[in-house]
Amino acid sequence: MDEFLLRSLTPGVLGILVRRGADFAAAEDAVQDALVEAVRVWPADPPRDAKGWLVTVAWRRFLDATRADSARRSREDRVDEEPAPGPAPAVDDTLQLYFLCAHPSLTPSSAVALTLRAVGGLTTRQIAQAYLVPEATMAQRISRAKRTVSGVRFDRPGDVATVLRVLYLVFNEGYSGDVDLAAEAIRLTRQLAAAIDHPEVAGLLALMLLHHARRAARTASDGSLVPLAEQDRGRWDTVSIAEGVSILQAALARDRLGEFQAQAAIAALHADAPAAEETDWVQIVEWYDELVRLTDSPVVRLNRAVAVGEADGPRAGLAALAALDDALPRHTAVAAYLHERDGDLETAARLYVEAAREAPNLAERDHLTRQAARLNARRRH
Repeated sequence: MDEFLLRSLTPGVLGILVRRGADFAAAEDAVQDALVEAVRVWPADPPRDAKGWLVTVAWRRFLDATRADSARRSREDRVDEEPAPGPAPAVDDTLQLYFLCAHPSLTPSSAVALTLRAVGGLTTRQIAQAYLVPEATMAQRISRAKRTVSGVRFDRPGDVATVLRVLYLVFNEGYSGDVDLAAEAIRLTRQLAAAIDHPEVAGLLALMLLHHARRAARTASDGSLVPLAEQDRGRWDTVSIAEGVSILQAALARDRLGEFQAQAAIAALHADAPAAEETDWVQIVEWYDELVRLTDSPVVRLNRAVAVGEADGPRAGLAALAALDDALPRHTAVAAYLHERDGDLETAARLYVEAAREAPNLAERDHLTRQAARLNARRRH
């Protein structure tokens, strides 16, 4: 069973059900039921038209649920006639669905969470990790969002800022997580950039291209992570880098700076350095200062501490780190790196072990464990 195929088809199927009159919460439930049925049936009897099969089954499940719910009998006139089975329309509704999910009745954080779960295909745990909150908290937030939009008309789409936030989080999960959604996020952001003349849309597209350009060099042949400083820059995609830089320069020239443009500027400085030791860390710190001003994000402050450590020395980086909450994800890993840079191998090795226990995924845990082993071996010799 191709999990990525199912995830890629989900937004289009959900969009078709919403357009046919299903309220969002009921449509999402029906699509999830259809996906479960696909996992059960397809291995033995794969359909010729996967999307059409999912639309038909999901619509039947929606009809069954609607007819069984006495509180929704007033809607039966709209859903009485089942569409004939057959190929689904070859219309890409995904981006439109992102806007519909960013409904004005929802707070931006709830809209993002709901869209990531229903359209992006991320699990509640993955979304909770992206938001730095407990999984139970995120599950409640998504449930409240579903209740809020249940029965509302999706005729007032949400704002661009919320859609950009969703696309960015989907890209990040595809770039570093278990499910490959990065290319899909780039595709949708290209569509958005073609439809909307907005510098932050351009900034997000540039950021995605610059990060994605390094993807081939991020892992070794055995699947282990390769830190940025150790990556083979000859494996970076220079065409994507050139495109990303060009898009970014045009956006910055409009003098309407936003957080995605600032992040893209940092990525461009990394991409511009022929070698890690030639990175312009002083300018990167300046861009992080802009990001702190724009977002006041603890994650941005954490990344800034690393940049300060590179620009002004590890002691300065540790001083910047000391001002942050040590419960922040990856705080321990940053502390380990800066202590290693400062020559305190014993403390660094201990912190790498602690960071490995806190790692959000297996690849990162293995990398941090190897770092600790490397330092312990150096200390013994």
